[in-house]
Amino acid sequence: MSILSRFAQVIILLMLASPHSFADEKNRIYPLAIFDFVEKSNKGSGMGEKVSDIVFSSLVVNSNITLVDRDELDKLENEAVLNLSGMISAQQANQIGQLTGAKIIVTGTFFEIEDKMILVAKIIGTETSRVLGASVKGNVNDSIVSLTEQLAVKIESIVINKADLLVAKSVSKDSRIAALKQQLKSIDKPSLVININEHHINRNTTDPAAETEMMYYSIASGFSVFDKTSAKSAKADIQISGEGFTEFAMQRRGLVGVKARLEVKAIDQVTGKVIAVDRQTTIEIDLSEIIASKKALARASAHIAERILPVVAAYTRSKNKH
Repeated sequence: MSILSRFAQVIILLMLASPHSFADEKNRIYPLAIFDFVEKSNKGSGMGEKVSDIVFSSLVVNSNITLVDRDELDKLENEAVLNLSGMISAQQANQIGQLTGAKIIVTGTFFEIEDKMILVAKIIGTETSRVLGASVKGNVNDSIVSLTEQLAVKIESIVINKADLLVAKSVSKDSRIAALKQQLKSIDKPSLVININEHHINRNTTDPAAETEMMYYSIASGFSVFDKTSAKSAKADIQISGEGFTEFAMQRRGLVGVKARLEVKAIDQVTGKVIAVDRQTTIEIDLSEIIASKKALARASAHIAERILPVVAAYTRSKNKH
């Protein structure tokens, strides 16, 4: 497989951020994943992969596009999260976003009808489940390269100009915590001890951003949290433990991009039962690599907190009933 072919299936970061104001809603980063197109034509086997190659090569000339590791897609295939048939469901799209950090997915099909060749791309928001489409049409004898390049131009235009339809708008931490508190307000909450280790590849870590964020969300939503170094930590009902990793992803125009992956589990400290397991991949940029790392881990932890804390509370309620 050629290098370009290998890259055609990997996740890319479409960097739309301004070098001066990247916090603005219009200048956010939109990580984007490209998957093989499904072929329904007589062009010959392997053409779906080649179409993806061409889409990739057309986008890669944009200086705002960066690649990340192929391992993320391998994990999706190994864990049967992704069916590479082009039929990506809303649930799968959301899982892909959680596991890879992708906010937008591009896949599609190409087929022949009579004497026409039609290429159709699906552009899917992993957070919103919104699906937008782009297509081009030509004669069956037209160059597949030319048709695919035309399609790539349309894809890029949609991602740039209609990202507000594909990517969820930023929600403040206060609003997210208020929603979590509302969800949990009528449920008795167990006591927690939180222990999340962090490792930044090729760099030493300092303060535990993921652990701090998980504690913040837990306390703010009504849980009692024991310090992990105290003698009382052993008396906590539930232990939330995990490990976070961050690594350098890219650097451009004075900005540093970092990818973080956080894996967390909740355990009943009396029975040893694993209540829940969750994970999240996020991508952040900043002027400093360390700050970007901490931001990425904190955001990953916040996402997991919103999902795992209700599970922990529901488990405790069910346990107490029995």
